[in-house]
Amino acid sequence: MSHFPDTSFLCALYREEEHSPLADQWMKKLSEGLKVSNLLLLEFRQSVRLQIWLHRENPKKGFSKSQGERMLQDLQSDLHSGVLSIISIEWAQVHEIAERVSSKYTLLEGYRFADILHVATAIHVGATQFLSFDLKQQKLAKAEGLKVTW
Repeated sequence: MSHFPDTSFLCALYREEEHSPLADQWMKKLSEGLKVSNLLLLEFRQSVRLQIWLHRENPKKGFSKSQGERMLQDLQSDLHSGVLSIISIEWAQVHEIAERVSSKYTLLEGYRFADILHVATAIHVGATQFLSFDLKQQKLAKAEGLKVTW
């Protein structure tokens, strides 16, 4: 495996935003399904649901229920069609890598748990390229020797 995405990449795929054209262009070049983990899918789905809730509480925040539901449906459709494919992860090994990464960088840079887990997962699956629009997560991935696409 040569590439692994984070949640910001999935958001750019399933919601029209600043980075969507870049994510779409990258996906068109892909010759096989984009490999994802169950953790990545859980974080993406949770994020969408939170944005729906935020919008319901304050219409100036998040996005509408119909937009969020469309994102989740499109994700599910891509999983069924093979545009995305779930890879098997040995979570005990990922946790060991994550502990090493956390102990090395978090006190210096203040990384979030999910960011560390996504980078650790990329390392675990042998990715050389990390697909992310999150500048802080890009910095962590680069520090761990992964090539960052943007």
